[in-house]
Amino acid sequence: MESYRKPVKSDCEALLSRFRQTQSVRFEVFSNIWKEMKFVQIFRQSHNKRAFCRMVLDVAYCYFMPPFSFQIRVGGLYLLYSFYHCQNTSPPEQIRVALKDWEDVRNFEKESLDAQHLDVAYILQQLLTCKAFLFTAMPTLLHYNRKRTEEKPELCDEFMERPCRPQELINTQLTEEMSNIHELYKNMKASISSQMSTADAASVSLIRDGIVSELCSAVMEFYNWQQNKDTVDEAQPSQERISSQQECSNRAKLLASIKSKAYEEASEAVKSRRHRQVEIDLPAEEDKSFLKLHHSRVPKPSLKNRTKEQIRMSGNMGREAARITLINHLVTLEPALQEKIKNERRFKSLNEHLESQTISTSH
Repeated sequence: MESYRKPVKSDCEALLSRFRQTQSVRFEVFSNIWKEMKFVQIFRQSHNKRAFCRMVLDVAYCYFMPPFSFQIRVGGLYLLYSFYHCQNTSPPEQIRVALKDWEDVRNFEKESLDAQHLDVAYILQQLLTCKAFLFTAMPTLLHYNRKRTEEKPELCDEFMERPCRPQELINTQLTEEMSNIHELYKNMKASISSQMSTADAASVSLIRDGIVSELCSAVMEFYNWQQNKDTVDEAQPSQERISSQQECSNRAKLLASIKSKAYEEASEAVKSRRHRQVEIDLPAEEDKSFLKLHHSRVPKPSLKNRTKEQIRMSGNMGREAARITLINHLVTLEPALQEKIKNERRFKSLNEHLESQTISTSH
């Protein structure tokens, strides 16, 4: 079923991009796009229907979670609702919701109610009523013998929520409260510093005077930069492509010129040195010593000489070690031992002869 994941994801992104262009979060608008693109036909898969339905719901569930914008998350919710009611399995496959994501779902519901998007809240309540959610520990099924390092899904930049935290943090209510606190601090500092010396009064000033105006100007500057960046990115995609192509062509030309120069220099050097003999100007004595060093081979001493130098023996042992060992000496016995063995053989043969004579006389 993993082979169907990319086509299903591309189709869902095409539908959500069309829904995003409408600048609306109404279910009626989404339903019209759904019908135009004939998304009902996605469940015509006849082989392994339940696994295919589970995979489609997993793909749609990704767009219902952060970090996507509010409109894309609404489109993801509508996708889940439509896929759940259009699937052809009985009983229907449930939508897996991890426990760690349930807080995001509740915050999304609260945000839609605060903005009076009642159709969004109604669709979510309908899914809860028909028990479409299956609360699990993990958002996807875990299997044995599965790759630990899976490829991370590529997120569409157009669907991402723009960073607007500075604007949300520095609002008019906060700036008014900060300005009031700043005025109270200035009045208290003035009343205390009037009773102190000039050196001690200077050490009391711990905050700048125009901090509120500086914060407001910094937030406005960030907002203007964000707007200009978006307009430049949308207006100049072709110019960036052209400039990148020109840079690539210039770099290729530069590399080609460097290679051609290098090959020319190498070929000239080869032609000039083809029949040239190497000449070394050395004095006569240095020339002889140089030849001796490079052409004379120093013989390495043999193992016998190295052993003789390392081991020094004295007396009969030294003379015996210096004498050459022959092969017949390794197999012959000592003279005294050899004479003893001969005597034992003679005595044995004599005893056998005497025993044979006694036996013959007795008979």
